[in-house]
Amino acid sequence: MEPADQIDDVVVRRRRRGNRSVPTAARMRFEAIHAEIRERICLLRYPPGHRLVESELAREFGMSRTPMRRVLQRLEYEGLVESRHGVGTIVTLIDRQALLEIDTLRMKLAEISGEMTLLPCDGDAIGRMRQLAERCRSLGERTGTNAQIDTEKFDTEKFDVEQFGLLSIAVQKEVSRSIGNVPLRDISDRLFFQTSRMWLQLLSRKNWAEEVEAFAGEIGDLIEALELNDLNSLHFVRRNHISMSRLRMQGYFAK
Repeated sequence: MEPADQIDDVVVRRRRRGNRSVPTAARMRFEAIHAEIRERICLLRYPPGHRLVESELAREFGMSRTPMRRVLQRLEYEGLVESRHGVGTIVTLIDRQALLEIDTLRMKLAEISGEMTLLPCDGDAIGRMRQLAERCRSLGERTGTNAQIDTEKFDTEKFDVEQFGLLSIAVQKEVSRSIGNVPLRDISDRLFFQTSRMWLQLLSRKNWAEEVEAFAGEIGDLIEALELNDLNSLHFVRRNHISMSRLRMQGYFAK
């Protein structure tokens, strides 16, 4: 995540809360570091089971251990890590059943999001989404039809799983911008980040070309809703594609 995006996310969050206070430099830095570590977890740079060493992270980000401890505590609250006595802070694993349960809740929250306080999208929203659509198309162009990931001979040039994850995070951010209800937005984002890394892990079981095409279709549907200024439909598009992704996953496990 770019620093400008991290700062923008904090500013937008404050504006949704009525701009009651201006975030301090320390708060902005905390949010930026939290977002960076969260992204590393969600992109599998820190895979499930990975141990996060507080002192090493504090040294990397040039801060004392106390604020870094608060960052890790927030990540634990969000379900991305857990603290184990005698071991330290470990990146968590979400099993298949938990993934399905969380996505069921995400679908319901998407329906609610379309009914509650909606914020108008800024004038650049459609342009940003079109850029994401182009990036998604470029992922598909690297592979042929029915391309399956070979976990024994993983080709990072052909199957850019991390870029797929970055696109997924960017799309979530764009959809989330329109949610005016702050608690709902926070819960929606937290559940997304809990599950996004697991979907990346499951890509090895999936048909890469089919998944990229489905994602491109979702982005296209979101753009159409934005062009119509139909924010209610925007969230139902999200809900429907979560559902279809679940069904595809169940099909892969059944094979």
